[in-house]
Amino acid sequence: MTTKQILDAFSEGLMRDERILNARERELLTSLLQNAREASCSNPETQAALNTAIARSVGETVAQRAFTVLGGSILDQIVARGAGLAGSQESNFTRLFGGPGPGTGPQPPSGPHDIPGQPPRPPQPPSGPPSPGINQSLSAMPLRQSVQPNQSAGGAGVALLDSPDIARAECVILDEFLAPLEMEELISYTLEHEKQFMVSSVVSPTGESGMADYNHRRSRVLMELGPHEMVVLHRVQKVLPMVLEQLGMQGFSISRTEAQITASNDGDFFRAHCDDAQEIIASRRMTFVYFFHREPKQFEGGELRLHDSQTDGTHPLSVGSYHSIVPQQNQIVFFPCSTLHEITPVQCRSRAFADSRFTVNGWLHQ
Repeated sequence: MTTKQILDAFSEGLMRDERILNARERELLTSLLQNAREASCSNPETQAALNTAIARSVGETVAQRAFTVLGGSILDQIVARGAGLAGSQESNFTRLFGGPGPGTGPQPPSGPHDIPGQPPRPPQPPSGPPSPGINQSLSAMPLRQSVQPNQSAGGAGVALLDSPDIARAECVILDEFLAPLEMEELISYTLEHEKQFMVSSVVSPTGESGMADYNHRRSRVLMELGPHEMVVLHRVQKVLPMVLEQLGMQGFSISRTEAQITASNDGDFFRAHCDDAQEIIASRRMTFVYFFHREPKQFEGGELRLHDSQTDGTHPLSVGSYHSIVPQQNQIVFFPCSTLHEITPVQCRSRAFADSRFTVNGWLHQ
């Protein structure tokens, strides 16, 4: 049973709670359902499509408000109800939430105050955004793919995977990371600040920053996220304990954070690199990449590839296998900064800035 099915089954009772849907909203919902039935009574396919759309919208609204009103206990209730409905089926809690269930293993902190330099965030009103986890799915191991030796960053063959010195690429993926309104506001902010985007730079092997190298990286970046930086960092902080556990990493004190918005348009790319390879950025421990774009999606490519690697004594080299992650709306990927990774070329026919592949790239320093 999926999270959506559990929420659908649980929503009927929650809809009677006036803290979640008030009387006027329930009246409008009833009218909407009745009108939808009348408008599509002669077409079963249309009726089914309308029912699905309404159920999804209402389910998401109920989930967002219910978590804010009821707090963490909502998870216990949803999972308990889901277990009863699923019968003997294997629980999806581990797959969806990254752990064996409530009350076992590390729990996310209660607020954003563990991020240095950021004040505690006051409790959100019932209409506020959901806490991460309700409508998220988690995948710790995307499909691993192999490439030919001449396609890999280091030109080495797949046979090297037998070596114990190989660093395996690991990542955690979360879907529906931001609330829909938060994502829409981030998209609007990004498009409104097109003129403030600058050519992306890289850190040179000698440690110099602020250098543009079109043979290694091509894109544009916005260094100021405005109010959206705290929104994203708050979400990251909430799921970080789960992410660290999934990756088998030890917890660490965050000394500082970095975040930027990257716009990748037609022909843009970023060749294989590590995010902690030079002394100036050696304190980075965790990388996150949040995907978003204007709908409908107008670009292809731009895959995030996380390579299995082996060092030549100085630099990590791909051994010919990798995780390939296709950008998905409102999805975030976490991986250690030491992971060798690249961005494949983007294809965007319109070449319009608004049709770009957008990401929030961030790093957590120890």
